[in-house]
Amino acid sequence: MAGSGELTPQEYISHHLQNLQVGSGFWTFNIDSLIVSVVLGCAFLWIFYRVGQKATSGVPGKLQCFIEMLVEFVDASVKDIFHGKSALLAPLALTVFVWIFLMNLMDLIPVDFLPHTATLLGIPYLRVVPTADVNITMSMALGVFLLIIGYSIKIKGIGGFAKELGLQPFNHWAFIPVNLVLETVTLLSKPVSLGLRLFGNMYAGELIFILIAGLLPWWSQWLLSVPWAIFHILVIVLQAFIFMTLTIVYLSQASEEH
Repeated sequence: MAGSGELTPQEYISHHLQNLQVGSGFWTFNIDSLIVSVVLGCAFLWIFYRVGQKATSGVPGKLQCFIEMLVEFVDASVKDIFHGKSALLAPLALTVFVWIFLMNLMDLIPVDFLPHTATLLGIPYLRVVPTADVNITMSMALGVFLLIIGYSIKIKGIGGFAKELGLQPFNHWAFIPVNLVLETVTLLSKPVSLGLRLFGNMYAGELIFILIAGLLPWWSQWLLSVPWAIFHILVIVLQAFIFMTLTIVYLSQASEEH
């Protein structure tokens, strides 16, 4: 809470927006974001593996039923958008959706709960929403960008990919420099928009929770934090869905031959 200790509201907000870091300069790592994202990724894999191991053809349990519905939903989304053949895309889409959802879900944990616990353990800073860290979201977007390049070269070949960059939208050799500029900007805008969209929405959501906790007395915070948390549930799910859908769309576009 803002009232605990001697932190001013400005110091409180600044403290909660500071990552636990190691290194310096370009090689600075936000290890809290890295640890939380890896732990959530491992939890996702473990839960799905255990459910898969215990899956039954009879009446499924609640968790198995939920996961089956989730898998069918993602599979239907992939089939509606991607019309090629790929054994990678559906598992990738499922991983992207669930992993981002879990990272977003950390935003609903009370602002001071985990950071205060970390302080008691001697850890000065702790941010628990990895998707509110631009390094995490842009790293995921960079992974999608590499897949876009890989799919383009795999389907069209290096020559076909080069022609796509140099002969579109103006199909004449004289316009190759112009086409290269336009297509390069279009290509680079995909990962940039993908990563920044997720980061911006989750950072804003985290900041609002921190502002409520830092500027209001503890006994009145629930008046704003509870309604915002209920609304934020929609944002959490929607942002995971948008990232997954755009990943499928971009890979579908990369797999199309013009």
